[in-house]
Amino acid sequence: MDKKIYRFEDGNAKQKHLLGGKGAGLAAMTQMGLPVPPGFTITTRVCREYYEKGRELPPDVWDTVLSEIKVLEDKLNKVFGSKDNPLLLSVRSGAPLSMPGMMDTILNLGLNDNTVEGLAKLTANDRFAWDSYRRFLQSFGKVVLDVPGDLFEEAITHQKALLGIKDDSSLASSDLKELVKKFKKIINENSKIPFPEDSYLQLKYCIKAVFESWNGQRAIEYRRIYNIPETLGTAVNIMVMVFGNMGMDSATGVAFTRDPSTGEKKFFGEFLPNAQGEDVVAGIRTPHNLELLARDMPQVYSELLKIAQILENTNRDMQDIEFTIEKGKLFMLQTRVGKRTPIAAIKIAVDMVNEKIITKDEAVLRVTCEEIEKVLHPSIDPRSKVQVIAKGLPASPGAAVGEVVFDADKAVELVKEGHKIILVRPETTPDDVHGIYASQGVLTSRGGMTSHAAVVTRGMGKPCIVGCEEMKIDLYKRVFTVGDISVYEGDIITIEGGEGKVILGEAPLVMPELGEDFKKLLQYADEFRRLRVHANADTPEDAVKAREFGAQGIGLARTEHMFLGPDRVPIVQEMIMAPNNEERNKALLKLLKVQREDFIGILKAMDSLPVTIRLLDPPLHEFLPAVEDLSEEIRHLKAQNPGEEEIKAKEILLKKAIDLKEFNPMLGWRGCRLGIVLPEIYEMQVRAIFEAAAYLVEEGNNPIVEVMHPLVGIEKEMDFLSELTHKIARETMETEGVNLNYKVGTMIEIPRAALIADKLAEKAEFFSFGTNDLTQMTFGFSRDDAERKFIPYYLEHNILENNPFEVLDFEGVGKLMELAVKLGKNVRSNMKIGICGEHGGNPKSVEFCHRIGLDYVSCSPFRVPIARFAAAQAFLKEKTQEVSSSV
Repeated sequence: MDKKIYRFEDGNAKQKHLLGGKGAGLAAMTQMGLPVPPGFTITTRVCREYYEKGRELPPDVWDTVLSEIKVLEDKLNKVFGSKDNPLLLSVRSGAPLSMPGMMDTILNLGLNDNTVEGLAKLTANDRFAWDSYRRFLQSFGKVVLDVPGDLFEEAITHQKALLGIKDDSSLASSDLKELVKKFKKIINENSKIPFPEDSYLQLKYCIKAVFESWNGQRAIEYRRIYNIPETLGTAVNIMVMVFGNMGMDSATGVAFTRDPSTGEKKFFGEFLPNAQGEDVVAGIRTPHNLELLARDMPQVYSELLKIAQILENTNRDMQDIEFTIEKGKLFMLQTRVGKRTPIAAIKIAVDMVNEKIITKDEAVLRVTCEEIEKVLHPSIDPRSKVQVIAKGLPASPGAAVGEVVFDADKAVELVKEGHKIILVRPETTPDDVHGIYASQGVLTSRGGMTSHAAVVTRGMGKPCIVGCEEMKIDLYKRVFTVGDISVYEGDIITIEGGEGKVILGEAPLVMPELGEDFKKLLQYADEFRRLRVHANADTPEDAVKAREFGAQGIGLARTEHMFLGPDRVPIVQEMIMAPNNEERNKALLKLLKVQREDFIGILKAMDSLPVTIRLLDPPLHEFLPAVEDLSEEIRHLKAQNPGEEEIKAKEILLKKAIDLKEFNPMLGWRGCRLGIVLPEIYEMQVRAIFEAAAYLVEEGNNPIVEVMHPLVGIEKEMDFLSELTHKIARETMETEGVNLNYKVGTMIEIPRAALIADKLAEKAEFFSFGTNDLTQMTFGFSRDDAERKFIPYYLEHNILENNPFEVLDFEGVGKLMELAVKLGKNVRSNMKIGICGEHGGNPKSVEFCHRIGLDYVSCSPFRVPIARFAAAQAFLKEKTQEVSSSV
C-alpha cells in the first residue's frame, strides 16, 4: 500500500495521483539534484481519509508529520517553534490536476511573538522578520480563521496612506510592528478562536485548512468548469521556508519556458525583489520582466535559465516555474505543465514536433478540442475606427464585447439573464473564478502577466488585460475613469487582449484567419482520423466556407431554408393556397426554377464531393403568417375600413393557416408525410436536384448527389419515396443523356426508424442520424420548452449529466444509433452512415460516433475544424487503449 507521507527525495514525477502535481514536481526536481528546499508531502489519500473521518486529521498521520519535522530540524540545524533558532515552514496545496490559485497556501508558518524576535536576531534583519510575521498573520487569518481578507488590505492601505508611501516594501520595521498589532486585533475581533502562539498548533490548523480548501467554493467551481473529479483530493506540501523578502538581493518570481500567451520559444516571466510569492500571483504589485533579473543578478538568471531548459526537456512540455532567491541563492519551489492560451497551445505543439521533442500524435492529443474552438473566436475588424481609451498588459489574446460589471457575483447573475459582460476589477482573486468563467473577458487595473487573472483567463481561452494602471476604479460608485472619461457599470466596452487595448463602446468583430500552425496541426489530425467530416450548409457561400475549413462534403443542405427569401415566400404561399392541383403545379414550376439554381450553386461549390440534400421537412403552416398575427391584422384593417377585397384575401389566408395549424407540429404533417400526401412537392424538389446535377455534368463538373428523405419511420414510406426518386432520376438521365452519381437515403430521427433500420436499408442507400429530433422523441422532450424550463434545473441537481441536445445521450439515443448501424450494415454492408445534427460538432459526440462505426459526421462550417480534430483524437485514444489492453 502507498505510504501516507513521502519526503521529496522519496517520491517521483509519475506519482501525481498520490503526491499531487506540485508534490510530484518537487520530488522530481529534488531527485534531479536541483536546488529545492527540503520538505515532505502528505498524500491525496490522506485528504480522502480526512473527509471520510468527519474532517479530522488521522492520528497516525499527525505522528508521522511530527517525525518528519524532526528530520527537517536535523537537516537545517534549526528547531521548529524555537525562540532562538526558529525553523519556519510553508504549507502548500497540490491537486493531481493543475488548479492554479484555487486552493490555499500559507507561508512563514511558525512565527509568533517569540520566534519573530529570534528570526530578527538570527538574520540581523529586523524589518525582514516583522514583514514575514505580518504576512503570516494575514494569510493565516484569511485562510485558516476565515477572517475577511479585505480587513487586512484596508489596514495596510491606511498605514501606507498615513506614511505617504506607495509600496509595501517601503514600510519600515516600526511600521510593520504596528501592522502586526493591528492584524492580531483584527483576528481576535473577527475569528471564533484567537491567533495560536503554539507553532505546532499553527501547523495542524494549516494542514486542515488546505484539505478544507479542496471543498472551498472556488475549488468546487473550478472543478465544475474543467470537469475535474471531486474524488481526487489534494496533497499538502510542507517545505522549509526560503525568503525572497530579505532585501534587494532576494526576490520571488514565476517563469515559463515559452511565452504562455503566444507560444513563442522564449524564456518568459516576472519577478519582484524583496517580496514573497503571493505578491507576484495576487497582482497587488506590478512585477518586473525577467530581463531586469538578467541585468541585476546575472549569475542567478543564468542558473534559472539552465534549470528551466532542463525541466522542459525532461517533461517534454512548456513548464510553469516558481522560484525564490534568498540572498543571491536560487531555490526552485514548483514546476508544472504551464497553462497557456489556445493560440500558444497550438504553436507549442507544432514547434515541439518540429524540434523532435514530441511526435505528431502526441501533438494532436496535447491540444484540446476546446482550444481549437476558441482559436476560431472573433477579433476586432482592423478596418473599423475605434476609440482606444486605455492600454494595459496583453495577458490573454482575443476580443470581447460586453457590459462593464465590477464584481463576480453580479456578473454571474447578469449572464443568467442573457447579458454579455466584461468583468472589471482592481485585481482578481481565486474567489472571482465563477465570474471570470461567466464573463466574455477580464480587465484589471493591477497585476502582471503571471497574475491570477492572466493565468486563469489563459487557461479558459478568454481575452484579458491586466495592469491597466491609467484606469482608476471606484468600486463604491461602480465606475472607472481614464482621464476625463468615466465608464459606469452597465456601459459597453470592448477589450483586445492580444494588444492590451480598452475600447469605448462596441467594436465590430470579424472571424479570424487560420494561421499556419493551426493548419499544420489540423494536417496532423487528418493523418490519423477515420471519420470523414462534412458540413451543414444551405447556400453556395456556406459551402465555400465549409470547404475552406476542410469539409469533405455537405452532410445536410436544408431545402426549406431556400424557401425563406423575400422573393421565395410568396411563391411558397401561392403553392400552399392553391385551390387545386393545376394551380399548385403552376406555383411548383416557379419553385422548380429557383430551386434548380440553388442546387447548381451548392453542387458546383462542392464539386467532386458528396452533397446530401434533405427534402422539405417543416409543416406547411410555418410558411404562413401566425394565426394570431393574421387575426390582429384583420381586426386592424376592419377598423380602418379598407377595401373588402384586401380583407377577404387575408381572411382566406387566415382560414388556411387555421386549417394547417396543428396541436403538436413536431409530430404532425411534415417531412416525408407531406411528400407522400402531396407527392408533387417532393417530385419538384427531386427534379430540381437532378436537373441541376445534369447541367453540371454537361459543363464538365462531377456532382455527387445524395437525396435524403426526412422523418421516415415506416418501411412502405421508404419504398414509396425511393421509387419516386429513382423514377425522376431515370427520366432526367434519359432526357439529358447523362449518367448521374446519386444515392437515395433517409434520416434516422424517429426511434421506430432505428428499430426497423434493417427493413429501411432494403431501399435506403445511406442513413443520416438527425439527432435533434431523435433526442426529442427518445426523451419525450420539446427542446425549446425543456431548455427554457427544466433542463437547467436538471443539470444543476445532477439529474442530467449533460444537456442531451448539446452532448449525445449515449445510454438512450446512443443505443438506438448503435442498433440502427448494426441492422443497416447487416443488410447493406457498404451502407454509408453519418450524423447531421449539431451533435456532429461536439467532441464527446464525435468520439461516440467513431466508436460505433459511423462513416462521417456533419456540423456547421465553423465547427468543421473541431470535428476534424475530435475525430483524430477519438482514433488515437482508441489506439492507445488497444495498446494498453494488449500489454
